[in-house]
Amino acid sequence: MNHYKVVWQGGSGEIIEKKSRFIATIEPVESEQEAAAFISVMKKKYWDASHNCSAFTIGRNHELTRCSDDGEPSQTAGRPMLDVLLREDIHNVAVVVTRYFGGTLLGTGGLVRAYQKSTQAGLAQAVIIEKQQGRMLDIETDYNGLGKIQYLLAQHKIPVLDTEYTDKVVIHAMTPAEIGEQFAKEVTEGTSGAAELIWGKTAEFAVIAEQVKLFESES
Repeated sequence: MNHYKVVWQGGSGEIIEKKSRFIATIEPVESEQEAAAFISVMKKKYWDASHNCSAFTIGRNHELTRCSDDGEPSQTAGRPMLDVLLREDIHNVAVVVTRYFGGTLLGTGGLVRAYQKSTQAGLAQAVIIEKQQGRMLDIETDYNGLGKIQYLLAQHKIPVLDTEYTDKVVIHAMTPAEIGEQFAKEVTEGTSGAAELIWGKTAEFAVIAEQVKLFESES
């Protein structure tokens, strides 16, 4: 899996359904222990709520998933919340939906919709990023080849980490794994072999607010 979505910053969203208040809190987690600790914190924070339902998924392939209805009718809260996370294909994330009962029963279908809608509201307030597998690439060129290389970078949406301008130009780029070799071939052909390509370390990366963030790099 070269691409996968994770939560960069958690968030909180709220909806009202027939006077019942649903507060969804989203949190990034890396393990079952982190998820359990987060759920415990939310239960203490909202100790006076009617329910604190939860769901989380951990792993590149959603290897570990858990959910809890916390006293709501079976399959009306935790599972619908988890379904939203899986449908959005977001990894390493936990959500707690806190309900303050408003006095009107929602019924099975109403509960499912409310817990899903509130989870979506929470995700809308979180910052979701896409991590990718990539490899650093330094491109050394003269000024004659710069325009062609910049065109290819933009065409493939390859993020540039830095650019050095002296008597020549050195572009430090992060190439997504699936297009790295093809991009290098196009640079070589586009500059008639004049550009020098130097491959660096591999890493996971994401573009956050137009800035490149590197994760878990290796040589």
